[in-house]
Amino acid sequence: MPASAQSVNDGQIILVTPEGDVLDYVPDAADVIVRTNKRGQRVLIDHYGNLVATEMRPSDLGGRRSPRDGLPGVEDYARAGGNNAEEDPGYFPRAPQPDSQESTGSLPTYPDNNEGYQDQPLPGDGIARDNTGDTDMASLDPNLPAVEQRQPDPVITLDGKKSQYEITALQVFLDRAGASPGVIDGKMGMNVSKAVAAYDRITGETLDPNNIEELMTRLGYTGGLPIMEYQITAADAAGPYVAAIPEDYAHKAALPGMNYTSVTEALAERFHMDEGYLKTLNPGVDFTIPGTIVKVVNPGQPKKAEVARIVADKFRKQVYAYDAADQLVAAYPASIGSSDTPSPSGLHTVERVALNPNYTYNPKINFQQGNNTKVLTIPPGPNGPVGTVWIALSKPTYGIHGTPDPSRIGRSQSHGCIRLTNWDATELAKMVKPGVTVEFID
Repeated sequence: MPASAQSVNDGQIILVTPEGDVLDYVPDAADVIVRTNKRGQRVLIDHYGNLVATEMRPSDLGGRRSPRDGLPGVEDYARAGGNNAEEDPGYFPRAPQPDSQESTGSLPTYPDNNEGYQDQPLPGDGIARDNTGDTDMASLDPNLPAVEQRQPDPVITLDGKKSQYEITALQVFLDRAGASPGVIDGKMGMNVSKAVAAYDRITGETLDPNNIEELMTRLGYTGGLPIMEYQITAADAAGPYVAAIPEDYAHKAALPGMNYTSVTEALAERFHMDEGYLKTLNPGVDFTIPGTIVKVVNPGQPKKAEVARIVADKFRKQVYAYDAADQLVAAYPASIGSSDTPSPSGLHTVERVALNPNYTYNPKINFQQGNNTKVLTIPPGPNGPVGTVWIALSKPTYGIHGTPDPSRIGRSQSHGCIRLTNWDATELAKMVKPGVTVEFID
């Protein structure tokens, strides 16, 4: 769900993301630290030092629209309905709503992402009010025992100022080892920190992310330099592409496919990149001309193994894949549930795997999307609601799937399911089969 769904009244305090959207949920106490910035505003920061949201009043937003084109502003948005159990035999995965939490932003002003903030107790003066007039932030429970709060993986800090190329080298090194950093963008962040911790568990060695010289040497043995040249082909330029992906599901269903919207979007996914980073590496380049030489990331080859069990860590927003010997073989940043539509807990199993699936929207068993009252079949494609993969779980309506927006993975939350980047979801799908266990841990 777009973030502009929080119910607001003038004078009430709301939570606004770094991108300017309004959160439609209140984070759990274990997930955030509450502090005051230099402007005197209270801010919510996750345990990796990333800014989640800032307290503001609706009047501070001025009624402006979301910075993302076509999305509603605070006054415009109406929350969609809930999800029910799967009933229609023709229904494929459950219809997830759009993200309920926007990407968190880093705090580049402060070297350790914490300096410059004053520690604050958990809010008790009301960020969101319920219909009883209670202003207490119920899900941020100040009485939560410290023993119940899990510790995150250490935040990775680099010595001195590393170039974008050097950070890209680190991300590519991790990607090739099966410790996915998500989209490769030449920037440090919590997905990179989580990938470094996963790398240590996968290989049994301790990676020094500051030793770029050693990383560059080792990259030479696993596929070459982190950036390579690629020649755009006639097939790349031809597509097929669509002009834009509409929000309305009826309009989605009318498209021939949920295809990429541009050559840059297609190439970015192929090479595990952030689309903006691809354009930055190639300033002024026309990607639509066959024969054009461009710079792209040189990522790892798909991991090959037989996965016996999967662990979905909701606290770390990470998915771990283990083989029959209980050896960790791959780890992926993930968007797993939200406070209003949480993921399940406990043990479940993989029931079926589908690559490039279509998607059936059924308003009788799903949320009400727009004015759509009929069953709609949305065609396959990377920009479909579940991306290029659907791994159905024994828990009805839940699954592991891809996403049309890979840059938000690990930084946003989903509506109960497990979202991975399309390339990570595809890699995992080819290593699992029905009967593999999937355990959700808090």
